[in-house]
Amino acid sequence: MPKILLNTLIKADKSIVFDLARSIDLHKISTRNSNETAISGKTVGLIDLNESVTWRAKHFGVYHTLTSKITAFKEPDFFVDEMVSGVFKSFKHEHHFKDANGTLMTDVFDYTSPFGLLGKLADQLFLRNYMTKFLIERNRVIKDFAESDQWKTII
Repeated sequence: MPKILLNTLIKADKSIVFDLARSIDLHKISTRNSNETAISGKTVGLIDLNESVTWRAKHFGVYHTLTSKITAFKEPDFFVDEMVSGVFKSFKHEHHFKDANGTLMTDVFDYTSPFGLLGKLADQLFLRNYMTKFLIERNRVIKDFAESDQWKTII
């Protein structure tokens, strides 16, 4: 089960960063390259404990749907979203927020690819790198919004 660990230092209040990270609207902005659209569940605003969202997105030239649910939540310190259904065999994405001369946002993304041995090969060849870049871009957008007045248009 691959694990991606990312730390992003953001010069903004922890509560702002926390809310941006759980914003459906900001997620849509940060995933423009894959044309992600929330199609059911919580489709706008801030997602909370026990809420789910179904996304439709284009990755590797193919449209996929994925439903995730918020399974743990302690504002403004952490939340966890886990896949309910989708292309992965499983994934769990932990979001942690700590005061650190701003906010240290830590992502822990554990996932299991489908297709057994072929999935493991895909991880090594391209999927882990693809998912890391995907999360880095998402974090860049969160950082840009949090460190400017743009966050006020989202939360």
